[in-house]
Amino acid sequence: MASAEIAFWVVALLVVLALLFDFMNGFHDAANSIATVVSTGVLKPQQAVLFAAFFNVVAIAFFQLKVAATIGKGIVEPGVVDHHVVFGALIGAIAWNAITWWWGIPSSSSHALIGGIAGAVVAKAGPSALVAGGIGKTVAFIIVSPLLGYLLGSLMMVIVAWVCRRKSPLRIDRWFRRLQLVSAGLYSLGHGGNDAQKTIGLIWMLLIAAGMVSAGDKAPPNWVIVACYVAIGLGTMFGGWRIVQTMGQRITKLKPVGGFCAETGGAITLFLATAMGVPVSTTHTITGAIVGVGSVQRPSAVRWGVAGSIVWAWIFTIPAAALMAAICYWISFALY
Repeated sequence: MASAEIAFWVVALLVVLALLFDFMNGFHDAANSIATVVSTGVLKPQQAVLFAAFFNVVAIAFFQLKVAATIGKGIVEPGVVDHHVVFGALIGAIAWNAITWWWGIPSSSSHALIGGIAGAVVAKAGPSALVAGGIGKTVAFIIVSPLLGYLLGSLMMVIVAWVCRRKSPLRIDRWFRRLQLVSAGLYSLGHGGNDAQKTIGLIWMLLIAAGMVSAGDKAPPNWVIVACYVAIGLGTMFGGWRIVQTMGQRITKLKPVGGFCAETGGAITLFLATAMGVPVSTTHTITGAIVGVGSVQRPSAVRWGVAGSIVWAWIFTIPAAALMAAICYWISFALY
């Protein structure tokens, strides 16, 4: 078999692996989109996953590919990426996602991928091969996105409490059961728009490295965009029920009004980050918003021990995925 043909099949295999990661991303992060709407009883689980998957996919029509550009061109210096780097990054990220899913820990698929890319690149060429600006803004939003979600969720809760202060609890509950469908749709739209683009960026990076597309192109091929949005939608359809329980009930008990405020605060955060081209964690964002809603009701409503264990998972995600990716890079380099 000619070397060009071998190279083609290696790239094809890595594209399939990237789409598998995208599917797992949707599967892993489905809980972020549907936990509140399921835990408040507004939708049944089967209805919720179909609802979220639909908005994950239609997000293709609403967002520019700024996050994809950050991943594809803004994290690693040109010329460093090859198939060994992409393989290491994907396997490292997939392994960490599988571990955290098994234990029901809502870690970040986004930061697992960033950690995987960074670990594989450092294993190949050292830290100087990373683009400080792209890595820096991604790391900064580990703090910014949950804080912004917390502030917006809290603010929404205060505004709603003031606006509805003279309304009966039964009427409020009935209103927000309907409004929560809107907020859940918006959050799922933001989830699809930000998360699908991370895999688009990775495949774009791979195709540039393989010489199959030009580094000067403003966007990747259309088939990459469509395939990634469909993959994350399919992943969401299969859901991540272990994490739904953690996000929807173990952090704080939510009612429809609280679910609406948390989802709206999270959706605004995701829309802003996607417009800025920042790959953020939907897990971090919705967790911050849920904690914000719970703490407005009363600080004791939040189970801070559960929230604390989630934060530790956030802290370990990038270095753990990076270490796994570096090991996988060396294995790939040794084998091929």
